[in-house]
Amino acid sequence: MKIRKITLFVFLLLSLTMMAQQTPVHFKVQQKQTSPSEVEVIFTAKIDKGWHVYSTGLPADGPTSATLHTEKAEGAQPVGKLMPRGRELNVDDNIFGMKLRYFENSVSFIQKYKITGKTYNIKGYLEYGACNDEMCMPPTSVDFNYKGNGPADAPQATETTTEEDGAAAETADGAAADTAATAAGEETAASEAATDTAGVASGSDLWKPVIKELKAFDKGGAAENTSLLYIFLMGVVGGLLALLTPCVWPIIPMTVSFFLKRAKDDKKKGIRDAITYGISIIVIYMALALIVTAIFGPNKLNALATNAPFNIFFFLLLVVFAFSFFGWFELRLPSSWGNAVDSKAASTTGLLSIFLMAFTLSLVSFSCTAPVIGLLLVQAATSGDWVAPAIGMFGFALALALPFSLFALFPTWLKQAPKSGSWMNMIKVVLGFIELAFALKFLSVADLAYGWHILDRETFLSLWIAMFGLLGFYLIGWLKFPHDDADQKAMPVPAIMLGMVSLAFTIYMIPGLWGAPCKAVSAFAPPMYTQDFNLDTKTIEAKYTDYEEGMRAAARAGKPVMLDFTGFGCVNCRKMEGAVWTDPQVADKLMKDYVLISLYVDDKTPLKSPITVKTPNGSTRTLRTVGDKWSYLEETKFGYMAQPFYVTVDNNGNPLSGSFVYKEDIPGYLDFLNKGIENYKK
Repeated sequence: MKIRKITLFVFLLLSLTMMAQQTPVHFKVQQKQTSPSEVEVIFTAKIDKGWHVYSTGLPADGPTSATLHTEKAEGAQPVGKLMPRGRELNVDDNIFGMKLRYFENSVSFIQKYKITGKTYNIKGYLEYGACNDEMCMPPTSVDFNYKGNGPADAPQATETTTEEDGAAAETADGAAADTAATAAGEETAASEAATDTAGVASGSDLWKPVIKELKAFDKGGAAENTSLLYIFLMGVVGGLLALLTPCVWPIIPMTVSFFLKRAKDDKKKGIRDAITYGISIIVIYMALALIVTAIFGPNKLNALATNAPFNIFFFLLLVVFAFSFFGWFELRLPSSWGNAVDSKAASTTGLLSIFLMAFTLSLVSFSCTAPVIGLLLVQAATSGDWVAPAIGMFGFALALALPFSLFALFPTWLKQAPKSGSWMNMIKVVLGFIELAFALKFLSVADLAYGWHILDRETFLSLWIAMFGLLGFYLIGWLKFPHDDADQKAMPVPAIMLGMVSLAFTIYMIPGLWGAPCKAVSAFAPPMYTQDFNLDTKTIEAKYTDYEEGMRAAARAGKPVMLDFTGFGCVNCRKMEGAVWTDPQVADKLMKDYVLISLYVDDKTPLKSPITVKTPNGSTRTLRTVGDKWSYLEETKFGYMAQPFYVTVDNNGNPLSGSFVYKEDIPGYLDFLNKGIENYKK
């Protein structure tokens, strides 16, 4: 069993590694001579699901536009602009404060050239940007080099060079001219950028690949193991809570007594039957988890965490479950189902009858267990791990089945067990508040994805403050629901204590309305940048944007380095900087304990001269800009190609604490930084 687990883990790790290194956009280039005096260069792309490629002509302070660069044109000249073909989507982006245009699934870009000579030779490259909901690829180029014959009466070919999508006449005073002026007028900056080829060409130790070493940190899947352990513990807690509801708790003594009486002369048989009953419960709920996984499939489960329609569905589902716990209505399966299974159990013998009795419990207790199971399965399914539903349901079923077996083993415990009463209804109401609070988390995912701004951070916190405040008032007896015990004058002491905890949590969240980080809820609340009113306007900026220069400074200061592979047009990079870096503890560590180096993979500053290099997959690539250089560093040294990408290294460029990608998880990011500091000191 252990070998199978290890094999499965290695297979998943290799799959994730291959996925991380594959390009999500697949281009094919061809030329098409439409007439004796005109030729088209056509770039056709297939885009992986979840990714998008940006269109042409986006503003300069936005993400990377699709742009054509003509490096050589003998006997030809570009005509007009680079033309996109496909279903273009227009989206308002609150990070950039502009409309962004992009393509999903597929797109074609076409550049026309007028043939002016007897022969022609056109050479250049298409540059484009691609992102998904969590990361962006560095600006990527697709080269082309075509030759052909023009009209017989045309003059001899002469060479011309143009820039920026063949629109020389149109953009001569635009971005291309600005770049040319910058390159000509700022020689110092250009020469600094042109330490350009130093590390790349010489094979400096700072550029030495550390992919295996990085995997050694990441492979333990500490986060994955923690996540699965969290899902399991959540399942156990859910099972214990479901156990204490009016649909399940009263059944325990009746069921255990039935098994013990059934085998009066053979006590061991009664105990054995009760244990079998408990195992049957586990099998039934585990089967439910496997059915969920089979219906959606591992790939779909991995995508649910960021899938907006599914998150809206989960939100509505949890709201319905919450209202059922509040007593607005009761979820019930047709009574005929339970009666049919119960009669079948009575007419059979052996293990099948015990299994059918367990199935009857599942049907009868549906109104109380369904909301708990629903919350658990939703959390597990959106965790990104396809085995999570099974792990969660195992924890739930184990907690639910354990009392049946324990009370069968120790029958005298039944006399000491608390009797059914109004306290069970109290548990249902508390679960209703918890379901409602969790529901907002899923609505928040959809809200961020579509940019509705109906649940920004202050709105989310206001709703949570109201919910947990009302929960506190309910637990101390100041709020009643219609189905509560009207004769109960005072709440139990444990309920009052829990009510005080809930009210204290409510007070803790109030400063968050003015920008306090509220780290206890940072994993649930929307990111800080969505908040309109924020008194904490702290921003964190790297002192160094050059790898070699920053590494030398870190060595002199005797500090570890935090490498930030980012981009001017990277939306999720800005989200991380606004939601995670601004946390006081994170900011303090980045500024005091680390040397922070931000490497912009879309920096258009030209290198002194283009460099042709080999990529890890054996193909060649031409580095033309500073951004190309940093994206090549990320790919060859760390084996990753998307942004944001964070890695802590020592003064020799060796990893200290694995890597971190887009995840607005302040506690996780702090652990990542603390581990780097700890290993550096060692």
